[in-house]
Amino acid sequence: MSCIETIQSYAFRSLGFGERLLPRSDFTLCEQVTLIGSGMIWNVYFGVCALLTGFFMATLLAVAKASPRRSLRKPAEWFIFIFRGSPLFIQFFFAYFLFLSLKNVSPVFTNFTAAWLGALIVLFLNTAAYTAEIFYGALQSIPKGDTEAADAYGMSGWPRFRRIIWPTMLRLAWPAYTNEAIFLFHATTLVFFSGFPAWQQRGDALYYASYFADKTFNPFVPYPILAGYFILLTLVIVALFGVINKRLNRHLPANTRTRLKFRMNLIR
Repeated sequence: MSCIETIQSYAFRSLGFGERLLPRSDFTLCEQVTLIGSGMIWNVYFGVCALLTGFFMATLLAVAKASPRRSLRKPAEWFIFIFRGSPLFIQFFFAYFLFLSLKNVSPVFTNFTAAWLGALIVLFLNTAAYTAEIFYGALQSIPKGDTEAADAYGMSGWPRFRRIIWPTMLRLAWPAYTNEAIFLFHATTLVFFSGFPAWQQRGDALYYASYFADKTFNPFVPYPILAGYFILLTLVIVALFGVINKRLNRHLPANTRTRLKFRMNLIR
């Protein structure tokens, strides 16, 4: 099978299109690159969907945590503490068995045991908690002069939040939020190594990389390929978030604009 035929057969295998059976022997570099790239579709799906939905929930949680009302502040604090305080792998594990128990109670929860929905919910809640803490810190760092100027103009409530507080919060939080986005995409590799099974061997990039490493007893080919894909994905994230960061800081002098900085996160 030529490389072109391999790409046609396996490019979308992770979605259920193309060859049903995985290669069993005589693995070529093209097969490994193609199948691991096919699995990246799931990593991008989990990352993008969790990031978009978690962004809005994180905003609500940050505002609730900064609220003077105890009834709003305490639930937000406990939610953030639980999801930031427990490992993501354990969250996947308990969520799967919770959804499995609910499935036995009602067929409504059948899809929740599938990775495309159940694992996505876990990632959504996890990134919402981490992002909420970032946004909360940004809310606490908003200069008082900005809010006092809004008060002087007679702005209050939703207009004050939408035009003053929220844009300033995003501008201050964006560099740290960029790091969270990168770590979230990296965390998607845990989905099929936790409780959620890969149906018909349709896993993510790490699933296929591990398959080749186990079959060939040589991890020094599939894992560098996997790392290369994630490096390319990281570059795309940095570029997109960099454009948004420039947009958020467009009104500031060039020498005072916030630049993106990346820090190591050793434990998720």
